[in-house]
Amino acid sequence: MAVPVSATVAAPQRAAATRNRQALSVLVVSTLAFTVCFMVWMMFGVIGIPLKKTLGLSATEFGLLTATPVLTGSLVRVPLGIWTDRFGGRIVMTVLMALTVPAIFLMAYATQFWQFIVIGLFVGLAGGSFSVGTPYVARWFPKNRQGFAMGVYGAGNSGAAVNKFIAPAIVVAAGWTMVPQVYAAVMLGTVILFWLFSHSDPSHLVSSNVTFADQLKALKDPKVLKYCQYYSIVFGGYVGLALWMVQYYVGEYGLDIRVAALLAACFSLPGGVLRAIGGWLSDKYGAHSVTWWVMWVSWICLFLLSYPQTDFTIQTVNGPATFHVGLNVYTFTALMAVLGVAWAFGKASVFKYIADDYPRNIGAISGIVGLAGGLGGFLLPILFGALMDLTGVRSSAFMLLYGVVWVSLIWMYFTEVRQRAVLGPQAA
Repeated sequence: MAVPVSATVAAPQRAAATRNRQALSVLVVSTLAFTVCFMVWMMFGVIGIPLKKTLGLSATEFGLLTATPVLTGSLVRVPLGIWTDRFGGRIVMTVLMALTVPAIFLMAYATQFWQFIVIGLFVGLAGGSFSVGTPYVARWFPKNRQGFAMGVYGAGNSGAAVNKFIAPAIVVAAGWTMVPQVYAAVMLGTVILFWLFSHSDPSHLVSSNVTFADQLKALKDPKVLKYCQYYSIVFGGYVGLALWMVQYYVGEYGLDIRVAALLAACFSLPGGVLRAIGGWLSDKYGAHSVTWWVMWVSWICLFLLSYPQTDFTIQTVNGPATFHVGLNVYTFTALMAVLGVAWAFGKASVFKYIADDYPRNIGAISGIVGLAGGLGGFLLPILFGALMDLTGVRSSAFMLLYGVVWVSLIWMYFTEVRQRAVLGPQAA
C-alpha cells in the first residue's frame, strides 16, 4: 500500500520539532543547574568575610579558604568530561549535584579553619559541572550554533553574581550559617528539576570501544596548552576576582558588605550572562578574532587597575605641592565591569576553539582546559593574599594578572596573529 506523501513529509518534521524542543529544554535546565552550582562554588567569597574576622585569618589564609572549593572543582573536570563523553551528561550531572548536597549543609556546623577547608573540598565538586554541561549541551546543536549554545550555558557563571545578591542579605538577616542551609535546599531542588526536564541521546556517547587513553591522546597537541593559557586568564582570573572583590571593596573603600557585594556583582554579572554574546560573536567572526581583542581589552583595563593609591610631593616654583593619584570607587567599578564583559566573551571564544578543533572529543578537551582555568581560579586568590601580605598593596592582585595577560598576548601573536587576519572578511 502506498504511503501518503504528506505522511512521509510530516514524520521528519515532527522528529525535528521534537529534537528542537529537547535541545531547548536541555539548554535551559542545564544553564539553571550550572548557575546554582557556580553560586555554591563561590559561596566563600561572601561568607568568608565574617569567617575571616571570627577565625582571625590573614590575607593568605583568607585566599586559601575562598580558593579551596575551586581546587576540587578543577581537579575533577578532566574525569567528568571523559565520563560525560562515555555515559552522557544527564546522569553525570545529576549524580554530581546530588553528591554536593550533604557537604553544603554540613558547612553550617563547621567551627574551625581546618573543618572549613575539608568540607570546602567536597563542596567544590559543584565546580566540575562545567565540564559536564559543555559537551552535553554542545552535542544537541549543529556546529554553526554550538558557540552560541555553549555561551548560553556558560552564562551560568552569573551564579557568582547571584551569590553576591543572595548571600549578603542572608548573612545580615540570619547570620552566615543560614547561607549553606539555604544553598543545600536550592541545590536539592535543582537536582530534581534537572532530572525531570533533561534528556539523553545515545548517539552523543563515545563508542564503547574507545578507551580513556584514546580520548586523552589529543591532549598532546600543543594547541591545547595554548587554550589552557587563554582560559587561565578569562576564567581563572574571573573566578579569582569574583572571590576576592567583596573583601577588596570592604578593605580599599571601607564599604558595607552588602554595598561591596552589589558593586562586585558589576563585574561578576556581565562576566557571566554576556557569555552567550561571546559565543555568537565567535560563531560569526571566529574564535581567534574575539580572543585577540579580549586580550587587548584585558591588558588595558588591568594596566589601569594595577596603579595603587598614591600620594606624592614635588617641588614647584611656589614650594612643595602634594598630589593624589588613584582610582575612586566609581572608576574602579566601571573598569571592572568592562573587564567582566571582555572575559565573558573570552570564555565563550576559547570553547569555540575547542568545538571547532575537537568535535568528537569535546568532553576530554574541555575537561583539561577547564582544569587549567579552575587551577588558575584556585591559585590566584592565594597569590593575591600572599602579595598583599608581602607588599601591603591591594592592587598587586591586578599587577599579577597584568603580567599573565602579557604572556597570552605574546603567545597568541607568534602562533596565530602572524598567520591570519584579525579584521575584515577573512578574519573568521
